[in-house]
Amino acid sequence: LAGSVPEEQRCTVERVDASLTYSLFLQRFAFSRPVILGGVTDNSAFRALCSREKLLAAFGPLPVRLSTANTYSYRKVDVPFQEYVERLLQPQDPARLGSDTLYFFGDNNFTEWGPLFQHYVPPPFGIPGTSPAYSFGIAGSGSGVPFHWHGPGFSEVIFGRKRWFLYPPDKTPHFHPNETTLAWLQHTYPSLPPGQRPLECTLRPGEVLYFPDRWWHATLNLDTSVFISTFLG
Repeated sequence: LAGSVPEEQRCTVERVDASLTYSLFLQRFAFSRPVILGGVTDNSAFRALCSREKLLAAFGPLPVRLSTANTYSYRKVDVPFQEYVERLLQPQDPARLGSDTLYFFGDNNFTEWGPLFQHYVPPPFGIPGTSPAYSFGIAGSGSGVPFHWHGPGFSEVIFGRKRWFLYPPDKTPHFHPNETTLAWLQHTYPSLPPGQRPLECTLRPGEVLYFPDRWWHATLNLDTSVFISTFLG
């Protein structure tokens, strides 16, 4: 379902295609800056399994763990997946605080969700000395995770569009930790001088964003979205 969140046409994250070699990925991006990878994998089979009907049929009665959508998120809520999809998967209320906004991403039970993830084709690159771990999510338009940082990883959009905002480790963004990304976009972003704006871009299905270690990032789902991240730990 398309939302009413505006899409910024400008993209300040470099895009590359499937001609990027692993050695060039390590040299140019792995330890220094984000990049959007296009055409590096074919996840059409995985996408077909992620339709609303297929996911409800496979996981409807199983519990999923929701997190609050604030930067320092501690509260967790368990609900049946079907209840989340049919009752809670709604557009973001602009007036709602992050601590009152529930978000399904990352807390996947791999015993239950593992058979689905077996069909996912991850990006063909890695970081020496790390191993991948998947985090799968579904969220309504206008929802997202506010600014935070962690180790490096990839994120792919399966359905919908997802807008990303990124700052390097030495540039801490100005934000309130209990403010949603949508509220930050409406209240803080317009007043930022050009030199203080983040790197940003909107990802569409099949595109993969790579973010290096400790880079600040916030996300905003422009539509009801399905997405999966590969964290390198």
